[in-house]
Amino acid sequence: MRRFTIAGGRLLTPMRELNGWMLVVRDGVITYAGRYDPDQVVRPILDACGQYIAPGFIDIHIHGGGGHDFMDGTAEAFAGASRAHAAHGTTTLLPTSLVCSDEELLGMFDVFRRVRETGCGGASMPGLHLEGPFFAASQRGAQDSRYIGPPAPARYGRILEKGEGLILRWSAAPELPGGMEFGRVLRSRGILASIGHSDATAEVACAAIENGYSHLTHLYSGMSGLGSFKSCCCPGLIESAFLFDELTAEIIADGCHLPASLLRHCYRSLGANRLALVTDSMRGAGMPDGESILGSLRDGQPCIIEDGAAKLPGRSAVAGSAATADRLVRNMNILAGAPMTDAVKMMTMTPARIMGMKDRGMLVPGFRADIVLFDGKVHVSRTIVGGETVFAE
Repeated sequence: MRRFTIAGGRLLTPMRELNGWMLVVRDGVITYAGRYDPDQVVRPILDACGQYIAPGFIDIHIHGGGGHDFMDGTAEAFAGASRAHAAHGTTTLLPTSLVCSDEELLGMFDVFRRVRETGCGGASMPGLHLEGPFFAASQRGAQDSRYIGPPAPARYGRILEKGEGLILRWSAAPELPGGMEFGRVLRSRGILASIGHSDATAEVACAAIENGYSHLTHLYSGMSGLGSFKSCCCPGLIESAFLFDELTAEIIADGCHLPASLLRHCYRSLGANRLALVTDSMRGAGMPDGESILGSLRDGQPCIIEDGAAKLPGRSAVAGSAATADRLVRNMNILAGAPMTDAVKMMTMTPARIMGMKDRGMLVPGFRADIVLFDGKVHVSRTIVGGETVFAE
């Protein structure tokens, strides 16, 4: 069904909420967004039944879901995770790696290249996000310490060569030897350089901005905060998010990584135009509580899905998120007090802008027909990707 009209709902552009408007889709593209006009109607007409009509959710940091992890390195894993998250309103996602051996990472590239060409019937996957391996060991969290190290040109040069045209974003610690040069290399290639799993001070963060870094990976998680140097207070990366307007940031708004108070603080301080929502979800997203694996089935770490998050055995640390995008939007609306327009913007328009995606994130003529329908509790009833319904209740 490549040509249709959606009417009878509350349209979130997400700049504003509009009643009595309709969307017309032709060949996978939005061609009309305006007040109901019989002359513009294309049949069939989908009745939104008073629900919200919003841009499809865009998740720029996600490891898996539905029992699958992208590090499994199989077409089935990419397809399964993509479909699982599409059922919760995600229409675009960036499959994200974990710290692993270079050979395992390059093997993932080969599978992703094939999957991207053939499609998988779920969310669109335009490119990859590499999380590591150039991290501060002190901030590695649940990442595998065996493969962590500084960004050596020979190592990342090989990865960039093998991942040509696939890598859209790379998270790294800029304070490591070679970290600033790495940021400049990424900038020259049009790859988003993001600061993550880092012990950088605000002074180092300022230099990182000058050398190509523009985003913060999962704010508050795996990063330095206020410290002390020679008996003086020394701001870290957390403070840098609020000090430097040049930085955008993302938060895992699952209600577990950050409490409601910090969700409100981030939203009020950074605003919906600088703050994106990410699931950072692993294979346990959309799955029942119980034992799971963080990372690949071959070389991953055991973990436990509990209380809406993944935890390391012994519950010594959070090992990742089990959230879906609809939950993040709901939490920002209810826990952080963001109006639905802003809650949706942080899951659509803002991540699209951060990633330079100019064809999605808003419901306007000329954009991809990536659309999600949901009720006031952000319960998703239909997900449309490129004009094709990939999930419907």
